[in-house]
Amino acid sequence: MDNPVPLPILQGMDTDLIIVGGGLNGPALALATAQAGFRVTIIDALPLDTREDPAFDGRSYALALASKRLLAGIGIWDQIADHAQPMLEIKVTDGRAGEGPSPWMLHFDHAELEEGPMGYLVEDRHLRRAFLDAMAATPGITHLSEQMVTAQSVDASGASVTLASGDVVTGHLLIGSDGRQSGTATRAGIKRMGWGYDQTAVVCAVEHALPHHGIAHQFFMPGGPLAILPLTGNRSSIVWSEETARAKALIAMDDADFLDALRPAFGSFLGEISLTGARFSYPLGLSLAQAFVADRVALVGDAAHGVHPIAGQGLNAGLRDVAALAQVLQEARGRGEDIGGTQTLARYQQWRRFDTATLAAATDTFNKLFSNDNPLLRGLRDFGMGAINAAPGLRRRFMREAAGLTGDLPKLMRG
Repeated sequence: MDNPVPLPILQGMDTDLIIVGGGLNGPALALATAQAGFRVTIIDALPLDTREDPAFDGRSYALALASKRLLAGIGIWDQIADHAQPMLEIKVTDGRAGEGPSPWMLHFDHAELEEGPMGYLVEDRHLRRAFLDAMAATPGITHLSEQMVTAQSVDASGASVTLASGDVVTGHLLIGSDGRQSGTATRAGIKRMGWGYDQTAVVCAVEHALPHHGIAHQFFMPGGPLAILPLTGNRSSIVWSEETARAKALIAMDDADFLDALRPAFGSFLGEISLTGARFSYPLGLSLAQAFVADRVALVGDAAHGVHPIAGQGLNAGLRDVAALAQVLQEARGRGEDIGGTQTLARYQQWRRFDTATLAAATDTFNKLFSNDNPLLRGLRDFGMGAINAAPGLRRRFMREAAGLTGDLPKLMRG
């Protein structure tokens, strides 16, 4: 971003921005704003050694092309490029485990895009480490790890948070990047809407005998979709959404039994498979904040919107929040406006609310349409996939959506 020279903090304030949450969106916002000259304090409840743990835990993210541009813009991409697997094709099919997919397929090929791969698969451990290293090397960022926020307050001049240690941090704007159960949002009086899907995602990674050639697969089954996402080497990330009772049974199995359960859905196209790393599970649902801002408070990422992983857009939507908020704040400061003022925050909310509402509606609809074994709906969705696949213009539009290249893109996502 423009103007990397640190800007002065107004008298009496410890920092410009207080960011609560040290996952991925919080550090991304800290870097984007600090590089634009803001002083940033980021507060993370987890210990530093937990964030730095190099062990592979099975978690990975499908980063859209637009998100890759943001990471390049804030100096992260070069650190993770060797660990990033380009996503060259996406194949979407419908069917039942053990019976193979239906003949109707939706096939996206990156060769139809001028910009290159639609996205990249990167493991969580590599992203975490890159963010920590970059924050430590960036002037203007104060990183407080293993610190819990117990209270917050705002007034006409700024915001403050009280930590469990008793310390108080003051700034001009408080940003919640602390997940779907955001304490920042709750303390600000922001309510949420949403519902559960009675589905749970089982997440792990497998090693396979044959190369995946950068092809991602989404196989829709009656209980939910199975995503097979290519990692570096002969490995793939598995996100298996199932009815909650079935998912609990899958998690309770030993490794051998779990692989026996996975193989009929996974298929044999990549040869023999084996587990690498642990298995995790998390309940699936829709969770939307009724507002993305309050007095001197803004929300990003899951604190603002949590959607079904059916389209792999959760982190990408959060990073788009980051890029939009960073741009709004920089432009406001350039005009001499209050970065925590009502007009500034209203511009951020207006920019992001429609986009995230559209994403939430789309993922909710897709999940309800595809996660069932209704013959009528099965015929309808198979016909729809076939029709899209046969229409190059429509297929290309879906590809650009998946790559994050549509809509009003923030500068950091334009490359």
